Amino acid sequence: MALQILSIGKNTRLGLAIACQILAKRQGKIKVNCSRGKVTQFVITLPIASVSKT
Repeated sequence: MALQILSIGKNTRLGLAIACQILAKRQGKIKVNCSRGKVTQFVITLPIASVSKT
């Protein structure tokens, strides 16, 4: 699934830093796949939360 948050050419330059902080707090990972002249792909992995039965 592709998600574009801002218009092409518009950049706050904070998104990746914020995403990394959120992922670090939740033991997640971010992987960046990029090649010159091609689309950059970000793969985000989060652990599955366990559900406790009470």
